[in-house]
Amino acid sequence: MALVSEILTKLTLSYGGEREPKCPTVVPAYDFNPEQDAAKIETAIKTKGVDEQTITDILTKRSCSQRSEIAFEYEKRAKKDLVGALKGALSGSLEHLILGLMKSTAQYDASELKSSMKGLGTDEESLNEMVCSRNNEELKEIKKVYREMFKKELEKDVSGDTSGDFAKLLLALVQAKRDEPSNVVDYEKIDNDARALYEAGVRRKGTDVTTWISIFSERSVPHLQKVFERYKRYSPYDIKESIRKEVKGDLEKSFLTLVECLENKHLYFASRLGDAMKSKSVKEKVITRIIVSRCEVDLMKIRAEFKKTFGKSLYQTILEHTKGDYQRALLNLCGGDD
Repeated sequence: MALVSEILTKLTLSYGGEREPKCPTVVPAYDFNPEQDAAKIETAIKTKGVDEQTITDILTKRSCSQRSEIAFEYEKRAKKDLVGALKGALSGSLEHLILGLMKSTAQYDASELKSSMKGLGTDEESLNEMVCSRNNEELKEIKKVYREMFKKELEKDVSGDTSGDFAKLLLALVQAKRDEPSNVVDYEKIDNDARALYEAGVRRKGTDVTTWISIFSERSVPHLQKVFERYKRYSPYDIKESIRKEVKGDLEKSFLTLVECLENKHLYFASRLGDAMKSKSVKEKVITRIIVSRCEVDLMKIRAEFKKTFGKSLYQTILEHTKGDYQRALLNLCGGDD
């Protein structure tokens, strides 16, 4: 009996609080030789006109920790920093992508957040994407790395660059206080939250945004998925329609992004990628950010959602809308056709 109880306890714990399984497209290279890779990159950089293909093929087919080893070996050989050498050798979208790969996922996210708040005007779309789509664990790591890299708190920069209820929502999310998934489904709490969202919005004149922010930023993802379903019992509109009716501007976009991420994060990223490649003016910054930040996390799942949504693989879409070594880099990171 004691053994059965122990097994059930373990099952319950893993069911309730386990991490999201990783589905990367970039995995550690087999038979990895950092000295050899460093030597090839050194030759490629020194080549007249720069051998971008060799640099791309090596760095896009190695994991983050392997790239760090290559950088260490390169510095030993060339007596200079690999990132600095790559900056001098590459340019444009390829440079941005390769330099992104030389950071850890958290470092890359932190630097992208910083650049979305740098200079005149804030890139709210990028800010929304990164803050709304990252889980507790990712956000905590990003905040730690942000502090190390920029000697500032992420919260301070967010509050300095945004205002009003939009700032309050982003700050609540950055706090990373979302409940972890539980093995117990609390139907009473689901009902209470659904009713509270309705009474704080559609049912009254004006919106009690504080209540919305609290529920949206603190409840677990599975719980909120059930809340949105239950919400339809109270409101004549679904949660997205209610958001569109109740709030406007950056706050509306932020709540809508959050709902999309809570309902299906991989579909959200797939839709962002599809949107970035649907016209002649390709949004290379968006494509690079999603592919680089998710290739060692869950790009395989994003690929599956992309195919399901657009009836065409992400690989084929990249092939159609990009070119040159930048295209080659994206295709390598994409990890194959579907």
